[in-house]
Amino acid sequence: MAKKDVASLTAEQLKGKVVFVRVDFNVPHSGATITDNNRIVAAIPTIKTLVEKGARLLLTSHLGKIDFKKSEEEIAKAKAKGDLSIVVPELKKNLEAAVGHEVNVSFCPATRGEELKAAVAALNDGDVLVMQNTRYEKGETKNNPELAAEWASLADVYVNDAFGSDHREHASTYGVPAILREQGKPTAVGYLVEKEINALGRCVNCPADGHPYVAVLGGAKVSDKILVIETLLKKCDKILIGGGMAYTFQKALGHTIGTSLCEDEQLDYAKKIYASGKIVLPDDNVVASAYPESEDATGEEIPSNDIPEGKMGLDIGPKTRAKYVEILSSARTIFWNGPMGVSEIPAFANGTIAVCKACAENKAAFTVIGGGDSAAAAKKLGYSKEFSHVSTGGGASLELIQNDGHLPGIDIIEDK
Repeated sequence: MAKKDVASLTAEQLKGKVVFVRVDFNVPHSGATITDNNRIVAAIPTIKTLVEKGARLLLTSHLGKIDFKKSEEEIAKAKAKGDLSIVVPELKKNLEAAVGHEVNVSFCPATRGEELKAAVAALNDGDVLVMQNTRYEKGETKNNPELAAEWASLADVYVNDAFGSDHREHASTYGVPAILREQGKPTAVGYLVEKEINALGRCVNCPADGHPYVAVLGGAKVSDKILVIETLLKKCDKILIGGGMAYTFQKALGHTIGTSLCEDEQLDYAKKIYASGKIVLPDDNVVASAYPESEDATGEEIPSNDIPEGKMGLDIGPKTRAKYVEILSSARTIFWNGPMGVSEIPAFANGTIAVCKACAENKAAFTVIGGGDSAAAAKKLGYSKEFSHVSTGGGASLELIQNDGHLPGIDIIEDK
């Protein structure tokens, strides 16, 4: 799965050339204030390399979602919330710190047409232009060929550094590079995407010395993870189950689950894959009478996997935590996606904390967090830097594993 990378692009290919760079600036924010700049910081190495080689950068990204089926007023509100101009100051600050000199970083409020063309034409070598939110265009998520063609017409080179969007065939992640490849123009992945490919590739093709290979899967629904479970069953030695999805398995095996989350339509499936012998389920639970509404909520430990009526399972219990920690401590490869309970509430966070700590402290293992809530939990607990790799894309990381290393936005890039 070796793809042409940004480091292999020569100064001759880049100097004076317009590079369409798809980044992931879908950052958390409150108004114009960015509350977590990690995604901007993660893109800096790729942008720095391109700037230093004299490229003229057109940076593109989405920010939030826009539902064009809603009213014009609601669409306008979504666009205002997703105005990508808010990233420019943070981008400029971090980029200039990285390159050691001032960089011309500008913003274009247009997503197509003469205003965008003029802004691109005005770029000098080493300049950076941030285009407005790609999802302002209805055709972005539909990979509209006309839109992709217009964007491709602006560029000489394409670089994808937006791993979190690579599982979608959108115009900016698939349509543009497809057109440029047909024209014989260079396409490459950035450093962030290259790092994701290499790290997650070890979870796709686990080396012989990477066993025992243990996956930890949480979250609410079995149905959300059916495909990745089926793939991991072929690769892993054990799959530890937590979160709301555990109760579907428990009910399938004849246990009582009270008012816990359950997908009745998945009971037969859960029972079937449990028969593989690789699925490990909770032995005890932390429960409450209702879903917690505040951080002050309290829980009750049930010393079995049978939950009485009127109670809802919200975390794995102490026996299960100990069992999972023991399994993880002897693993040599760990892939973790999904919390073990309602981890944002202290009373129901101990399962997630135990898993996070066990993974982080196993220095003999190659440990990967598949983005999403697990990555947020690890960051909150201060363990992010203790993992071998923390993915920037939850959905993308799962799909890359379940598709044996393939994603549309990566597959379309030329091979090394």
